[in-house]
This record gives sequence, structure tokens and C-alpha cells, in this order.
Amino acid sequence: MPYAIRKIASYEETLFIEGGKAAEKPVRLIGVAAVITNPWHGRGFVEDLTPEIHAHAPGLGELLTREIVTRIGSGDAVEAYGKAAIVGTAGEIEHASGFIHTLRFGNHFREAVGAKSYLSFTNKRGGPGSSIQIPMMHKHDEGMRSHYLTIEMHVPDAPAPDEIVVALGAATGGRVHPRIGNRYLDTQAIEAEKAARR
Repeated sequence: MPYAIRKIASYEETLFIEGGKAAEKPVRLIGVAAVITNPWHGRGFVEDLTPEIHAHAPGLGELLTREIVTRIGSGDAVEAYGKAAIVGTAGEIEHASGFIHTLRFGNHFREAVGAKSYLSFTNKRGGPGSSIQIPMMHKHDEGMRSHYLTIEMHVPDAPAPDEIVVALGAATGGRVHPRIGNRYLDTQAIEAEKAARR
């Protein structure tokens, strides 16, 4: 089946108040998704997905990165980021995974925002209007729980059975009033508790 981009969809929200308390700085969350034809649809079980991944994932990563960075203003404005893919009901989850789990796709986003962290992700199968949940983390530090965010969006008519929806998410900050510490504090506390029991 020939590869094509049917449409680009986006979602944006700006958070001003959380828990009844105003944010010191509003946080913008943006999701951008491409609806593409599944190049493996109708071909039965395809053992080697590499040719299609190499042919299409780099361009798709470049396009979605350009779209999301344009909407958020600049790569420097991004503090948290993530990715997601949903394959239609006639495809395999591996088909969705193939587009997002390659450096040929993700490196465009990482480089554009100057990131060090890996891109957190979801990949699943679903029908038109399925929830696209894009988990995010701090672009430099996976242990900063303040930036564990999820942006949710959907495309009402996608994915069709022979399509894949591929999405990127970005945020200009972490949660508005983070109060649960980070992984490093937990590690230190657990180690201190172990030492005290020795």
C-alpha cells in the first residue's frame, strides 16, 4: 500500500489554575498528529519492516517536529516532550511502533529542542476517534517528576483500519504546582532507611 499523509491535526491547551491556585506561569501543552496510510496494510505478515521505516520515518519526524516547534514558538520553549502512535484495526501494533521507535524519527525532535532524555511513548491499536495519550517527561532529566505530564487528543475520523496516527507532544513547563519530589530524593531516602536498619 502506498504511503501518504492524509492530514495533520493538532490540539493545544494552556493551564492557568490548578487546585484552585493560580499558576506562577501558565503552562502550554501541544499535541500534533499525522494521519498516514499504513504501508504494510494488505500485505499479510511482513517480516522485515525496515525498508518502509527508513523510507518514511525520517521525513515524518522532520515534518511533525517542524509543526510542533512552530506552534510552541521555539525549541527552547519546550521543557517536556513525548510521542505516541495508534495503528488502525487492520494493522499490527508493530506497525505503529515502527514509525516512532527509531532514531530516524525521534532524533529530529530531540535535536530541535536540545534534549538529552529519551522520548516517553505510547503505542496501541484503535479505531477512529481513539484517545491519543502522549506521556511526557523533562527533556534533560528523566527523574524530574514535575514534568511527568500527559496530553490527550483525538482525531475524530482516524485511524481508519488501514491507517496509523503518529503524534508528538510538548509542554512549556511541568505541572503547575508539583509537590511530590523526584526520583533522586526517593533513592536517597530508601538508601538512608536501609543504612539505618543495618
